[in-house]
Amino acid sequence: MGAGQIFLWEMLGTAVLILLGTGVVANHVLRDTLGSGTGFLFVNFGWAFAVFTGASIAAPSGAHLNPAVTLGLAVTGKTEWADVPIYVLAQLVGAIIGATLCWLTYKLQFDTHPEPQNTLGIFSTAPTVRNPLWNTVTEVIGTFVLVGWILLSPAAKAAGTDGVPQFGNSALGYAGVAFVVLVIGTSLGGPTGYAINPARDLGPRIAYAILPIRGKGSADWGYSWVPIVGPLIGALLAGLLYLVLPV
Repeated sequence: MGAGQIFLWEMLGTAVLILLGTGVVANHVLRDTLGSGTGFLFVNFGWAFAVFTGASIAAPSGAHLNPAVTLGLAVTGKTEWADVPIYVLAQLVGAIIGATLCWLTYKLQFDTHPEPQNTLGIFSTAPTVRNPLWNTVTEVIGTFVLVGWILLSPAAKAAGTDGVPQFGNSALGYAGVAFVVLVIGTSLGGPTGYAINPARDLGPRIAYAILPIRGKGSADWGYSWVPIVGPLIGALLAGLLYLVLPV
């Protein structure tokens, strides 16, 4: 697949992922919405199915949607290193677009929200207990689970001598990844909001910084490196584990 096609599909898929993911958070956080105060589980389900939707759209490019996934696939030889910058740039651009579309969707609700200075969490992650080292560890672990599952998940195999095919997790399609994201969110997402995707956090953070959101607060750039570095380390470790396992 050419660079232009990779860029197009990754950008579109990531834009939809972030539009729906930040959208479910906006629906929960903003006061004048039908989903106001619906809770963390509501947000987890929204993000999980946002992954399913975005990945389904980006299927032609392999549906990475995440620089950490791209890194893990490159480390294991499943993606060409020359294509990595294209994937990452497309994912970042798509994330900015998706976050912008979320703001446009909820423009009136942003304008009437009584605590506009506390709206960064709609777009980007933040720790409940701030400690950059341990927050990074949390992101490493969550991303390790995600990328490790993607790399080690059994694929479909043709029928053997017994005539029975092995469908593996591929039979689930992108719903399988959605299930993994859901369980990561519900089990490991409490400390940091489970970015597990550098583009998912950085793109919307950039959008928040530049959008004319009434009364908005800081973009918290001091924390922004954690949801970038942690997921990349987690993906690297998952890729290295894959290389040493007898798969």
